[in-house]
Amino acid sequence: MDLSIVIPALDESKKIGRDVEAAAAFLESNRLAGEIIVVDDGSNDNTAEAAKNALATPSTGIDVKVERYAHHRGKGYAIRTGIKQTSGEYVMFADSGCCVPYEDVLHGLKLLKDGACDIAHGSRKIRGCHIERTQSLYRRICSKMFHWFVIHYMKVPSEFTDTQCGFKIYKGDVARHLYGECITDGFMFDVEIILRAQKEGYRIKEFPVDWTCDRDSRLSPTRSFWRVLSELITIKRALDKKQKPFPGTGE
Repeated sequence: MDLSIVIPALDESKKIGRDVEAAAAFLESNRLAGEIIVVDDGSNDNTAEAAKNALATPSTGIDVKVERYAHHRGKGYAIRTGIKQTSGEYVMFADSGCCVPYEDVLHGLKLLKDGACDIAHGSRKIRGCHIERTQSLYRRICSKMFHWFVIHYMKVPSEFTDTQCGFKIYKGDVARHLYGECITDGFMFDVEIILRAQKEGYRIKEFPVDWTCDRDSRLSPTRSFWRVLSELITIKRALDKKQKPFPGTGE
């Protein structure tokens, strides 16, 4: 298995079929043996069914799996659930909605295969990226504040320009190890994984992506503020004190 693609989804019945088709087309066109794992995070619509029906004729060498659980647990929980089931030499996750074209995976895979890093992060904020449709001014302001906070409070290295981009690629064993330790159920799992990777000496590099903002985001800066802050505090305490953490708050 060359590449495992994990797609977390919450109420994405209108998008998930295109996601699966795009991921399968990428694997097939690049002659990669792979698997696509859709994790339905307790959707209230027919996301799981739409994912299962996406490929009328399954492609040779591509395995599509759909994991669904009844109650919403959070994006971090969904990705952790999917990554634990992977078997690929390389593992990635991508947000639903095809905000980043799958062809951009090739940039990250090259970094991993060349030994430049163990983890490759897509970034929307470095030279070489192309933004088709940007975020609203309000979200851009919130993003800048968040970036300042994770650098100064969470001590995420300032070299990382875009911790929350939903397009990340890992060496398979590294992904399964880090997500096996991850405790965060909600949106802040990205920060926890970066900090755990840093502590264990894994190398992370960013690469530019083409990106189109999906205005149908599941993260609301206003409604999610206290949950996000609670998750970050939990992560910091757990990693600083090196004690057994309690579960994340979810989102």
